[in-house]
Amino acid sequence: MSLRKNSEIDIIQGNEGTKIKQYFYPHNTSNGINYSLAHFTLNPGRKSKLHKMKSSEIYYILEGHGEITIDGKRHQLEKDDSVYVPVNSNQFIKNSGSEDLQFLCIVEPAWKADDEILLE
Repeated sequence: MSLRKNSEIDIIQGNEGTKIKQYFYPHNTSNGINYSLAHFTLNPGRKSKLHKMKSSEIYYILEGHGEITIDGKRHQLEKDDSVYVPVNSNQFIKNSGSEDLQFLCIVEPAWKADDEILLE
């Protein structure tokens, strides 16, 4: 079993202007998982960089309002919405609200720097 306490997880500054807390990842989990789970915070008016991943992703919105663009198609997001992003999709997410946009991101297979391609 692996237990991760939010208060004990360091915040990492993401390449795309996000604050990230990496909850579960193969290197910090004794169960041999193949995915990663992270909590992201994106301030009002900010957006991630256009990128694509060699992994699939699921975003789950915890708080706030946002807009995700996947392969040129925009989708409005709010609390309790979730969205699946297929492998190699051009994508970015932006905070379209007046409060922090907070979301969980599950990446499978687990996120690796080499699997993320920045397009801007």
